[in-house]
Parts: sequence; structure tokens; C-alpha cells
Amino acid sequence: MKNSRKILFLIVIILSATTIVSSQVKQPVLNGKDKVEMFKSQSAMKKDSPYKDLHWQYIGPTNISGRCTDVEAVIPRGDSYTIWIGSATGGVWKSENEGTTFIPVFDDMPAGSIGDIAIDPNNENIVWAGTGEANIFRSSDAGCGVFKTGDGGKSWRYMGLGNTNTISRIKVNPKDSDIVYVAATGNEWTPNKDRGLFKTGDGGVTWEKVLYVDENTGVIDLVLDPKNPNTIYCTTWERIRQKWNDPRTWEETRNSGIWKSTNAGKTWKKINQGLPAQNDMGRIGIDIAASNTKVLYAYVDNYEIANKAKEGERDAYGRQKKDIIKGATIYRTDNGGESWKQVSGLTDKMKLYMERHSATYGWVFGQIRVDPSDENTIYTMGIFLNQSTDGGKTFKRLRGPHVDHHGLWIDPNNSNYLLNVQDGGLTISYDKGVTWKYPIEELPLAQFYNIAYDFSTPFRVFGSIQDHHSFYAPVDLSRGRDLVRPVEFEHILGAEGSSHTIDPRDNNTIYSSTFYGALERSEIDTYPEKTKRLIPNRLPDEPMLRGQWVAPTILSPHNPSIVYHGMQYVMMSRDKGDTWEYISPDLTYNDPEKMGDISYQTISALDESPLLFGLLYAGTDDGRVWRTKNGGKSWEEIRNGKVPERWVSRIVASKYDPGTVYMTQTGRRDDDYQVYIWKSTDFGDTWTDISGNIPVGPVNVIREDPVNKDILYAGTDASVYVSKDQGMKWDVLGDLPFAYVHDLQIHSRDNMIIIATHGRGMWVLDANDINDKDKIRRRRRF
Repeated sequence: MKNSRKILFLIVIILSATTIVSSQVKQPVLNGKDKVEMFKSQSAMKKDSPYKDLHWQYIGPTNISGRCTDVEAVIPRGDSYTIWIGSATGGVWKSENEGTTFIPVFDDMPAGSIGDIAIDPNNENIVWAGTGEANIFRSSDAGCGVFKTGDGGKSWRYMGLGNTNTISRIKVNPKDSDIVYVAATGNEWTPNKDRGLFKTGDGGVTWEKVLYVDENTGVIDLVLDPKNPNTIYCTTWERIRQKWNDPRTWEETRNSGIWKSTNAGKTWKKINQGLPAQNDMGRIGIDIAASNTKVLYAYVDNYEIANKAKEGERDAYGRQKKDIIKGATIYRTDNGGESWKQVSGLTDKMKLYMERHSATYGWVFGQIRVDPSDENTIYTMGIFLNQSTDGGKTFKRLRGPHVDHHGLWIDPNNSNYLLNVQDGGLTISYDKGVTWKYPIEELPLAQFYNIAYDFSTPFRVFGSIQDHHSFYAPVDLSRGRDLVRPVEFEHILGAEGSSHTIDPRDNNTIYSSTFYGALERSEIDTYPEKTKRLIPNRLPDEPMLRGQWVAPTILSPHNPSIVYHGMQYVMMSRDKGDTWEYISPDLTYNDPEKMGDISYQTISALDESPLLFGLLYAGTDDGRVWRTKNGGKSWEEIRNGKVPERWVSRIVASKYDPGTVYMTQTGRRDDDYQVYIWKSTDFGDTWTDISGNIPVGPVNVIREDPVNKDILYAGTDASVYVSKDQGMKWDVLGDLPFAYVHDLQIHSRDNMIIIATHGRGMWVLDANDINDKDKIRRRRRF
């Protein structure tokens, strides 16, 4: 009863706040602790939803997994075959049969992004999970603190640190399980003070911040001396991710480094002798040799320049190549950190090897492990998993696993046994990485960005998957609309971040971008043979085109030969992309101070009215909103006083009323959990907040029902919502586990809802069930 009152009180506060600011800019929600409480409201809504018994059906891909951030195992192996995995956006998974099968154990928690997990060495049923991936990749999501299970994952308790947002490491004192250390790197996009090293001495009831530098610097890695756990080593990383720049060092960077405490965190000493200058040190990984605890290795993302880039030289994404930095550099200490010596990259061959170790994004990686029985055998994780048997002087790639490595567990009793996680899931080796065990069940962790569908029979779905490029598969309804089976997906046109659109006249012509809006056209049945690049070349005196990671491409509902494409301009082709005209000016702020490594100040959302040809809406990633009523001859900015300056995640022109348009915004890149859903009935001149009772954001997508004009659907960084009164009241839709819902479509012929989740693959639900109350009652009965 007491919890119900708290939840009701919170909902009242949220609705009251919405009313108070109705004539003002909607205020952000920046507190991670608030996010936890708001998620409790969502859980209550899910429990009470009239649609709670509707079943989401996972459709795949069965052949593709997704990014995992940590792996741990219960020891001794043989007495137990339990493996725990933390995923980047798919929660925590557990296997009790050495990876033969896995079950999700974190589905009802308020975050699916996992930074680190730790098994209590004194009780295998006690496991800690730190939420918020610390790799701060483009698709990383914030967490909301630390959680603990005492029954092997059957239930979890929130243990605090809700404002840390990203957690990189958890260590339990092997001599006292009540002592736990949590390394937190803090907000991804904005400064905050809830970063550093936290310690509890009472099992998580209370926390003390034992190491803090400043609001831009967190603790990225942490090890305890296994012989004396009061001796602690940790690394700090000064970083804030900008919307237009990857994390990197700057001339004024001063706070990245290595620290040591010999009294359980009461006092600290900086131990950087022999390391690069502090403004050349980025992320730092660290590990200790259990066989000789005076020996530690540090894996430094080293920003000292190795080679100057040539003008016109392009990187893997087609951008001007930057100067080549030394990158992954390994240092060793033999005296407990009093001094460090570089051990890697000392020959020309190894210098080049280490420069390529992490490519252009060393800040994503940084994990290093020392063989517990051999101080000279080490593993580093970059694009590949690398092994050295001579103390870091030479390395070799361990072939077999997927690329982009983030976690490695070495059996302390048998160092031949390795568990490795990367962007493809889990792999196991029994011979120190010479060979790897296949197949291991593909964890359903695919990180989709988008959905498109065609009108084949059965219809097919298309989407782009982080680190795996673009894929498609049929949705077979022949066994029944509630008996859809998951299937393998096949490779198709597009990159790992793309939008797709298929010509409805032939269900074969497909449009999609490679990286950053580089649009192409192909044919599905012969792909890749007839692929054609469509983006026109720019003249030397013209600004380079800027496209978002998932640049919007649409076909005109009035004539599918007309293609619209969003860069910083709206582009239009009347001949399927063979020729183009720019029908808008630069719709972004075009601020030269906000141009860097990442394509930013771009169009992020684009739509044309199905009722009026030439009525177009465009939204940008820097928060601008535009309309043209005449096919681009003139544009008007339509973001008014209520609507904040936030990344526009979706614009949908109504298929029922020419003046109605819907818009969602996401505050993810501002560390903002507010719910931004807007509706206009006057072509965008004024906007009404229709977020209603949705308690927590961010919001990624809104759609109209293709049959009932009053029904709306919204996809958030937690769930799917449905409204049957145009947004006045929302209900949680179905039994979906926690999921980052990046896109949602309703097949207009077959009336199936399709969602693309970023971390749990693709799912469908029968939209006919929304109005079929008898069917809902029958499902409840059974």
C-alpha cells in the first residue's frame, strides 16, 4: 500500500509539473534517481495495463547477437558451469550449463545498459550489476546505479548510486563481502559530480566517495591486490562526449592517470612516472598479475602523434582522416606502480600493430587482462582480441571471435579456459585462444536502429544493426498471427546505422545509406550486383554534405519515384535518385564551433504529408523544426516556446488530417530522461504536449494506427505505449521486457506492429488485438 501511494504521488507530481510548465519550455529530467522512481511508475502501469496479456513475438535475428560488455563465471569450474554476461543494451543474462542456453535475469529493472557485473567470491548467488555502459559508444545508454541479487538473479534490489549514469568496474573484497568498490565514469554528455570511486562497507546500504577529481573526470578501471585487498589501483579518465566529437584529449586535459591506495581508499597517491604527458592520456585500462602482485600492466589510449594524415585521406567512414596517434600503448610496472615502462610498440612492426589496435576509436576499448598464472602473458581488447606471451613486447591476434572486444574472463585455476565477449556475443576457448567453441547460442541482443517493410507475401522487414550492417527477413503469418517464429536474417543494402525504404510498386527496389547519409539504391533479388551510389558530388567551393548516422530517406506517398533525403539540406529526386535538387537551405544552426569528428548539425527526421503533396516537415539533431507547404520553395521554422531545443527523433505527418503532425524528441544526448511527445493541428504553428502519463523517456518514435485515427503508438527507451484517445492517456502495450525501442511501424496491409529494439532484436504484435477485448480476456483466462 505504501509503495502504491508513492507511485500515485509521483504520477501526480509528473502530471502537475506538465500543467505548470504548459506555457513554458518543458523542463528536462536530469536526475538518475528520479529515473528509478519514474520507472517504478511504468512498472505499475504495466501491471495494470488492459493490454498486459498481449504477447510480443520475437522474430530474430537468430543468427546475430550484439555488444556485450562483461563476462564472469563461478569458480571452481566443474563444480559449477554458471556464466554471467552483461550486455550493452540487453540487460544481464545467465547460463548454468556453460553457455548451452541462457536466460535473461534483468528484464524488469529500470535499465538494460550494463557497465560491469561482479560475483561475490564468497557467495555465488550474490551478484552485483552496475548499469550504464562506460564505453560511451554512439549507441550507449545511461544507467541508473547499482543493483544486487542475493538469489542468483531471481530478484534484484536497487542499491543506490543512481546519478552515476555509467559504471565501469565493480570489485568485491574477497575477505569481506560487505566491502564493495564501484568505479563510475559519470554522465556521458554533461558534467556531473557523481563520478569517481565509491565504497560501501555495509553491503551497499551506504556509500562513500573515496576518490573524486572533478565533474568531468571519473574512474574507468579498478583492481584490488589479491593478496592484500586494501591495496587498490584505479585509473581516472577525463572525458565528456560531445555531439560533434568523439571523446579525446585536449591541450587542457590534466586528470587522466593512475592512482594507488594502500589503506582501502582512505588516501591516494598518483603513480604516473613513466607514462605519457597527462594531456596525451585518454582512457586507461589496468590489471594486476595474481602470480606476482608487484607486476601490473596499463593499457593507455595514447594521443601522442605517430604520423601526420595526408590531405584528402579518408577513414573507414569516408571522413577526412585525422593525424594518426600512437593509440594503444602498454606499460608495465615491476614495483607496484612506483614507475612504469613502455613495453609495446618498440619495433617498427609492433609500432604499426599497436597503432592499428583500436583504429580511430581507442576510447571504446581499454580492457586488459593478465594471465593469473603467468605474469608475462597478457590480453588486450581492441578491434581484435590480442595476446602477448612476452610481457607486451609482441602481440598476435586471436582469430575466431567477432570483432570489437570488451570483456575477457580467465579461469584462475586453468588459464587455458577463456570466456570472451564482444559485439557478436560470447565465445569460449579451452586452449588459450588457439581455437574457439562454436556454436554458442546466439544471445538475442541485436541492436537495431530502424525498421522498414515491404508488401511481399509474406511481408519482409528491413533494419540496420550496430556493428553488423543491414539485414532483412520475412515475417511468416501462415501458422497464425500469434505464432510467428524467429528466423535468420540475410544481409542487404545499408550500413550498421541506416534507414531503409522499399518501392511499394515492385517490392524490390531498395534505398539505404552506407555511413552518414551516403545514399545508395539497389535491387533486393540481385543485391549487391545493381547497387548504385546516388549522392551527387559537391563542387570544391561548396560545403561538404553532412548526414546523420541514421540519415532519413523517404519515398513520396504520392509518387514513389520521388525520393527525399535528409543531410543538412533536404534533397529531392524525381527519378529514383538519379538526379537531385536541394530544396531547402541548411536547416541546422551550422555553427562552426560544433563541427568535429562526428557528423552533426544534420536533419534527423523527415516526413511528407500523405494528404498534401509538397507539405514536408523536417527536424534536426540540434533541435530545429521546419515546414514547407510548397515542396521546398520556402521554409518556416516552427519550434515554438513550449518545445525545447532537443534532438528531433521523429516527425509524422497525419494520414487522417492535413493539418495534424506529431513529433518526438530525445534528450539522451543531454543526459535528459524527460518525455517529449508533441502534436499540432495547425501545421506546426502551435504544439500541444501529449506525453500524458508516460512517466519516463527518452522517446524515439511515434506512429499513427493505420486503421483507427484515435490510436497512437510510442516507443521509448524502456517500452512501447499505446493511446486510444490521441495521447490524452497512455497504456503500456504487452509483455515486452525492458527494451530500447528505437523504431516502430504498423504494417498497413497486415496490421502487425513491428518494433526495432536496440539490444533485444526485432518483435511483432498483432495490432488487431488492440481493439479485440474478447481476445484479451481469453488470453487472461489462460
